[in-house]
Amino acid sequence: MANPESLTPLSKDELQELAERAISAKEYAYCPYSNFRVGACVLLSTGAYHTGSNVEVAATPVGICAERCAIAPIVASIKRPDMPVMRALAVSTDIDPPASPCGMCRQFINEFATSRDLPIYMYGKDGLSGNVVKMTIGELLPMSFGPNDLKRNE
Repeated sequence: MANPESLTPLSKDELQELAERAISAKEYAYCPYSNFRVGACVLLSTGAYHTGSNVEVAATPVGICAERCAIAPIVASIKRPDMPVMRALAVSTDIDPPASPCGMCRQFINEFATSRDLPIYMYGKDGLSGNVVKMTIGELLPMSFGPNDLKRNE
């Protein structure tokens, strides 16, 4: 379980930075087939922000969504006991209403979220001045299957 300080609500400045970085990350999307740009940003308990954008390839299932692109390098570069807690995730698209993470990303986010209350902010085509949807990973992926379910089998 995460320590309480890491799950505190975001300050106005943190939320602004998180949103701006997710929106900016769309500029790096490689999506020549769908032209559907997605940017994502994770805020960690260390105060660090980590961004990602979607990367498509001609063999469709081989690409990676922005959310997984933002989270995977964190997981792959830090030993588990030292892994920082994700405090929030923002996703930005060019459509309205904003798109939510796909099912695969929801499961991926759930794996590394230390709380079902992890907030996910979704921004649409007008960014900060437009429609913003906030949901938790628990709301986006009810009755999820995760690491704790495997422990019940032991």
